[in-house]
Amino acid sequence: MSRRADRRPDPQPRGECPGASSWARSAYPATSRETVMTTVQDHRRLGRELGLFDTDPLIGAGLPYWLPDGAAVRHTLEEYIRTVERRAGYQHVYSPVLGKRELYEISGHWAHYSDDMFPPMDLGGEQVVLRPSLCPHHAVIYRSRSHSYRELPLRMAELGGMYRSELSGVLGGLTRVRSIQLNDAHIFCTLDQVAEEARAALEMVRRAYEALGITPTRYRLSLPGPGGKYVAAPEKWQRSTAVLIHVLESSGLPHEAAEGEAAFYGPKIDVQVTDGAGRESTLSTVQVDFHQPEQFDLHYIGADGAKHRPIMVHRSIIGSVERAVAHLIEQHQGAFPAWLAPTQLVILPISDAEIPNAASLARRCAGLGLRARIEGPDRGSLGARIRDARLVPYQAVIGAREAADDRVALRLRDGRRLDPLPVDDVLGRIGALVGAHSTELWGDDA
Repeated sequence: MSRRADRRPDPQPRGECPGASSWARSAYPATSRETVMTTVQDHRRLGRELGLFDTDPLIGAGLPYWLPDGAAVRHTLEEYIRTVERRAGYQHVYSPVLGKRELYEISGHWAHYSDDMFPPMDLGGEQVVLRPSLCPHHAVIYRSRSHSYRELPLRMAELGGMYRSELSGVLGGLTRVRSIQLNDAHIFCTLDQVAEEARAALEMVRRAYEALGITPTRYRLSLPGPGGKYVAAPEKWQRSTAVLIHVLESSGLPHEAAEGEAAFYGPKIDVQVTDGAGRESTLSTVQVDFHQPEQFDLHYIGADGAKHRPIMVHRSIIGSVERAVAHLIEQHQGAFPAWLAPTQLVILPISDAEIPNAASLARRCAGLGLRARIEGPDRGSLGARIRDARLVPYQAVIGAREAADDRVALRLRDGRRLDPLPVDDVLGRIGALVGAHSTELWGDDA
């Protein structure tokens, strides 16, 4: 049976969720945040109602577009990943989303993965293909320059687009799409460096999950299964599998083996997460690849002056941006960690007299890189505006007394109310928590 024939569609979406954005389709009902948050909402409805993303038949199935609030979440997530990668010694590259068919014949994708690829396009007597993966491009980039053993490990990263020809029946919101933005990286290293690089990648995953408020369900060792979709190289499979088992065990991570879940070129460590309906999916991966370095004839010059073959470690900290955001929507039910929230501070002037103060506060937030918006008296009573903004981490109420003293009465999303505080103190505290990618709203002293 082919991979396509064996696919199953995702379960149908559950529940209805209200929204909190001008792009949203409806407004939150006047219920408490606790009531809203106890009902787990599917990201497809929740994301649309919150004005994060949507789809249109004219664009096509599996091709969602991002609305301003969703784009803010996505951009913030991408910048976070780029920053932690730079700090970990990764070099970022850009590569095209198209490649000649020959590129994927060399990599093995055409022989083992063509069912998931879009058909070739004829251009000037050549066939070009929308790429289903970034690794062939990165192998070519590595090959474009000579490398010494002193440069290794060479860590190459890209947040790049790729395309999968998914069948309509398996498409679902952001979790299964045809246009994918992948947080991908490839580490070119020696055999002695492989285990440490894979271990470091798992540690990056752990720290990212901590910042994002994600709890992994389990670690899966994905192995080949029967059939012809895997590269026939038993010795390479044994070596790469042994490395990943050693990494898992030395990291103290319990794991389960699963046949038939490996990449066609090598085994994987898959970090599994579960949504509110109990559906499990892969978010992050670490893979060891002996195959593609040989296919592309990659080498480095060793200390002995001779050519040696590097090994590729494929790793993705958050996987595809689309699936990561889908999981975060469901994990947090729209109440994102403050650093990731599309609006981090909503400013609530009690009357028109405080609007100039609100505007000044919004400008100060923008100067500090904080995402703030004003909800004035024209949007309803103060109570109604507070309810509408219940998913925003911070609500700054400005009355006549606060305006006179350059203070705000701060309300936290979790229901805590703080005595009026100087604006500089509030912005400094929020800025520090956001800059640290903390999941805390304020601390225990609120």
